[in-house]
Amino acid sequence: MFPDGAQHTEDSSRHGGRVRSFHHERGNWATYVYVPVCPREEFSELLDDLLDTAGRNGLRLTKMEDFHISQSQTVILRHHWIEPFVQSLRERLSSRNRFLCVADRLKVYTNQEKTRTFLGLEVTVGQQQLLEVVAEVDQSLQEFSLETFYQNPSFHISLAWCVGDAANLLHKEVQDQLQKVLDEFDDSEFLTRFLADEIRCKAGNKIFSIPLR
Repeated sequence: MFPDGAQHTEDSSRHGGRVRSFHHERGNWATYVYVPVCPREEFSELLDDLLDTAGRNGLRLTKMEDFHISQSQTVILRHHWIEPFVQSLRERLSSRNRFLCVADRLKVYTNQEKTRTFLGLEVTVGQQQLLEVVAEVDQSLQEFSLETFYQNPSFHISLAWCVGDAANLLHKEVQDQLQKVLDEFDDSEFLTRFLADEIRCKAGNKIFSIPLR
């Protein structure tokens, strides 16, 4: 651990070249809210085909370690805020119904700092329900004077990433090739749909689950 007020200097070489947008500080916990996505086994084959196609177009991407749909930005919580914040989320979300999502449109994203580029699947069914969840999460964030989610968000599942702003390498022609791979993959219609049946909050290394009805 670090002395009070001391900051940890991030070594980007330990994270594949990724750069954090904030420094570690004792007592501060990076926190975000999301819908977990647990794809079918065949989804890995589809992802391999997509990354092979990107590689043939000059872009090497790294698979995400897990898949989810963000329902908040990453915010900083003091340790003693974590339990009250999660309790606020439970009160707002536990009575909500589970819902179907379909994410079948490939899209390219970059983070705000332009330090990472992502290949993602944009949600085309379930957007309204996700907006309703975000509205509840935003209210909990506001209780703690934390930043709310983006205006007019593009809900998506990040599939893979690379360091830097590589959006120019994933131009429309390449995106069209990738979309064709997705559309022609066996059972793609089933691989890109899932049931949103819980909301999770991750604070540091702690994960809290809020089941939906």
